[in-house]
Amino acid sequence: MAHQTAPREALDVGAIDHRPLREQIADRLQEGILAGELVPGQAIIETEVAGQFHVSRAPVREALQILANRGLVTVEPYRGTTVRRLERKDVEEAYGMRSVLEAFAIRRVMKRIPAETAAELRRLCGSMEFHAKLGDWRSVSELDDRFHATLIRHAEHAILTRFWNDINMRVRQIMSLRNLKNEDILQIVQNHLPIIEAIEAGDESRAIELTTRHIETAGDLMLEQSLFEQ
Repeated sequence: MAHQTAPREALDVGAIDHRPLREQIADRLQEGILAGELVPGQAIIETEVAGQFHVSRAPVREALQILANRGLVTVEPYRGTTVRRLERKDVEEAYGMRSVLEAFAIRRVMKRIPAETAAELRRLCGSMEFHAKLGDWRSVSELDDRFHATLIRHAEHAILTRFWNDINMRVRQIMSLRNLKNEDILQIVQNHLPIIEAIEAGDESRAIELTTRHIETAGDLMLEQSLFEQ
């Protein structure tokens, strides 16, 4: 039986990183938080992180301060560092704003390049399905994020992009935590297909309706879960 090969949209492995250690460590920890591998309320122990990266505690401490400035961790003197806990308003605000921004993006896309946008979204869904069948939750979550970011990018609107970038870090974290609690990983892929079909059909109102419902359903699922009771 032939081995499966990932579609071309599979995630890049990245290049050699020559940035200061504190920035590299901060970005690696940030990816862990945004991917849901480090969950809200979880302690981040300086000595453990230093051991994992084979560095002293100094760049780790600096990295944690960077993450604190980004609003991803809470640093308390004499008590240590924890991943910032999510509050209900974080989900309500992030998902409420997502609905507004993505509806605006779809209106722009439908007037500009709907066929090109739909084709790229289908390729992303193909990659998402590939990784879903492998049980690769992290890649599915990253591709889920890329699906929605593609709508924003194809709208080609600078202010929209700026607003999206402002909330996207929180959205990515929430999406990953939601996806990890979804027992049917392939359902995540299926949820996106009707949106693509509406764009392909040129049905702007249907595409907006489906996207808004998709976002609201995801937000409601997060609000029903126990992350806020930790």
